[in-house]
Amino acid sequence: MCRWAAYRGAPVFIEELVSSPAHSLIVQSHCATMAHTATNGDGFGLAWYGERPEPGRYRDVLPAWADCNLRSLASQIRSGLFLAHVRAATHGSTRRDNCHPFVVGNWSFMHNGQISGFAHLRRRLEAELSDVLFGFRTGTTDSELLFLLALQFGLDDKPLEAMAKAAGFVEDLSNEILGHALLRFTAAFSDGKNLFAVRYATDARAPTLYAAPVCGGSGHCLVSEPLDDEKDAWVEIPDGSTVILNERGLDVALFEPATGWAARMRKAG
Repeated sequence: MCRWAAYRGAPVFIEELVSSPAHSLIVQSHCATMAHTATNGDGFGLAWYGERPEPGRYRDVLPAWADCNLRSLASQIRSGLFLAHVRAATHGSTRRDNCHPFVVGNWSFMHNGQISGFAHLRRRLEAELSDVLFGFRTGTTDSELLFLLALQFGLDDKPLEAMAKAAGFVEDLSNEILGHALLRFTAAFSDGKNLFAVRYATDARAPTLYAAPVCGGSGHCLVSEPLDDEKDAWVEIPDGSTVILNERGLDVALFEPATGWAARMRKAG
C-alpha cells in the first residue's frame, strides 16, 4: 500500500508534511505503521499549486528517503494546496509515468489501494475513455486509469459524482467479467481550489485516512497515517466517506459508488 499526504489552507512549506514531522511522509516511505508493508520505496511525487491554474509536479523512481532533491524542494516551495505521495507498487512497473500524483490540466490525483483483477479489466476500462483522455494515459497503473475515468465521467463539473460513477463502473465491470468486485481505495484529488478525498472499499477494509488542522487551524491536512504522536489532533475519516476542503473548512459526507448507471445509459441509448 502507498502512503500520501495532502494540504489545503494558508500557504506553508511542503516540508511541513513531507520531511519535518517526526512521522513525515519521508519516514513513512521506509517505516509506515498502518500499511500492509512498511516500505513504500517504488518512487514518489509532489503536485503543488502556485500562481498558475495548472499544478507544478516533481516525480521520480527513487525511494523518497534517497532523493536529496525532494528535501530541498520541500524546504523551498510554499503552497496553499499540495499533494505528496510515496509509492508501493501493486500494478505497473517502477517508472516515472507510474508515480503519483497524476495531472491533467488543472486537476491532480493520487491514490492508495487496488482494483482486484485489474489485468482482466484493463482493456475494457481503457476503452471507455475518449481519444483525448486516452492520450493522457502515459502509465500502466489502475490509479491513473481511475483518475482518467473520473475525468471521462464529469470530474470538471461534479467531482464527487464523477468519482462515484468511476468507482461504480469499475464495480459493475468487475462483477460482469470476474463474477465479483473488490475495490479498495483512498484517493485525493484537486482542481487547484478545492481538495477532495474519498475513502471506500467494497469489503469495508479501505486504506486508512486521517485529518487534522495545521498551523493553528489556518489549514487542514489529509494523510494516510498521522504525522506525529499527538493522537487527540487526528480524526480518522470513516470508511465510505468523502472529504471536501475549501475556503469554508473541512466537510465529511457519505460516499456511495454509482453502480448500474452505465448500463442504464446504454439501454436508454
